[in-house]
Amino acid sequence: MLEAPKFTGIIGLNNHHDNFDLSQGFYHKLGEGSNMSIDSFGSLPMTDGGGSVAMSVDNSSVGSNGSHTLFLRHQGRVNNSYSIAQSVNRGRVAHGLSDDALAQALMDPRVQTEGLDNFDEWTLDLRRLNMGPAFAQGAFGKLYRGTYNGEDVAIKLLERPENDLERAQLMEQQFQQEVMMLATLRHPNIVRFIGACRKPMVWCIVTEYAKGGSVRQFLIKRQNRAVPLKLAVKQALDVARGMEYVHGLGLIHRDLKSDNLLISADRSIKVADFGVARIEVQTEGMTPETGTYRWMAPEMIQHRPYTQKVDVYSFGIVLWELITGMLPFQNMTAVQAAFAVVNKGVRPIIPNDCLPVLCEIMTRCWDGNPNIRPHFTEVVRMLEIAETEIMTTVRKARFRCCIGQPMTMD
Repeated sequence: MLEAPKFTGIIGLNNHHDNFDLSQGFYHKLGEGSNMSIDSFGSLPMTDGGGSVAMSVDNSSVGSNGSHTLFLRHQGRVNNSYSIAQSVNRGRVAHGLSDDALAQALMDPRVQTEGLDNFDEWTLDLRRLNMGPAFAQGAFGKLYRGTYNGEDVAIKLLERPENDLERAQLMEQQFQQEVMMLATLRHPNIVRFIGACRKPMVWCIVTEYAKGGSVRQFLIKRQNRAVPLKLAVKQALDVARGMEYVHGLGLIHRDLKSDNLLISADRSIKVADFGVARIEVQTEGMTPETGTYRWMAPEMIQHRPYTQKVDVYSFGIVLWELITGMLPFQNMTAVQAAFAVVNKGVRPIIPNDCLPVLCEIMTRCWDGNPNIRPHFTEVVRMLEIAETEIMTTVRKARFRCCIGQPMTMD
């Protein structure tokens, strides 16, 4: 089982940077300040037309609030005055990225592309990869939009640390694991893997590009207005079916949240960001290295062994988001939310007019006892019942989302 180093101090965050976590995903939109708080990561808006990819690029400690980004000792510049179509050049980086050392390291034809061990059939042909501008970055990588064989894609580049062999080895393991998982997962509700490659100083992973952005972006644009119930349940079903497939392969996502749920052109939902997912080993427990507090199961927050049921807990929070259109624990910081979940049993308030079957799904999914949480197979069945009920009896129902403070219940 691949293990990443653990960070200390879940509730009392620390600033000891030697306790780094190679699974944590923190990144920020280019052009913004590079000081990042615990709430600063997640899927980011890109162009006016929307679109998103949920990939972890910054592998900082959770306790770090002052991370500054350097890539190959040269900070990349982004030119936002041109369109993707105008800027992309076949088989090389866009002209506006001529000072982007990370992109140049990948596309340099003088440096040979390394294979992917047991997944060589997924090795990218860089002559077919066209890199557009970066739209997000972190301590060890960047996210770009581009095309591959003419298809819009999301490109994640990770820089290999030059002077930290231990960190480089762990990042190599993380890269190999993500490639293995993405190459294995094939489902309509899982983000599609395009390919990957390695060079001495950079790793690259390419996936399909979701033009609709993330579910969190979608909810933000609605400004906390109610989501049509029919759509909310349909999206929840997409997520549950995708996760049913993932769990059926014995895998755990570990970072299921609305930022990592992408909306495709047909409005279906695709689960993304398997950079922190891991193979579940039945004979031993796990300790958490990743996840976002607002969606994180209490056993992960407490560093207790955990199973696939942590994803079920996170799904319960996501379902609440879809129904209400709101950010979980929005009147708390992420650390306050984690403390309240663990020590006070706090959960989001369920609307009074929630369908009983949806209320049951949420309360069972986020139960403090993992053994009480249902498997995704049962969640899918219950959501299908809810969908039928909506279609036949409350077709026009919408949740009013007029919940007063506080936004949590004990």
